[in-house]
Amino acid sequence: MLTALDHVNLRTADMEKMAQWYSEVLGLRRGPRPDMSVSGIWMYLNDDAVVHLVHCDDPLTREPVSLEHFAFRATGMDAFKEKLAALGIDYEPQEIPGTDIVQLNLHDPMGNHLHIDFRAGD
Repeated sequence: MLTALDHVNLRTADMEKMAQWYSEVLGLRRGPRPDMSVSGIWMYLNDDAVVHLVHCDDPLTREPVSLEHFAFRATGMDAFKEKLAALGIDYEPQEIPGTDIVQLNLHDPMGNHLHIDFRAGD
């Protein structure tokens, strides 16, 4: 029986840029990572390593895409919008019909689509 989604693994040629973005924009922090055969950085949300960045020098392609996006739940939508504006990061809000969820859709420096989900009125 599944209990939770553990993490997302993103390949990148520029781990530092990606780690900085996930830290600055989403507030994730670098944390411990096992000594593995490929270099990488694990980004933590609280006690969980939720974004695994893995170094890759091979050219990355966007087609065909099998993973369209990943998402986080959050609180403090107005403050997050202000932060995105201050950082010059474009986003597109979307209200999900039949729910009280508002998504802020954005892209990381590698073009990966992610959204941050807030409760309407938050």
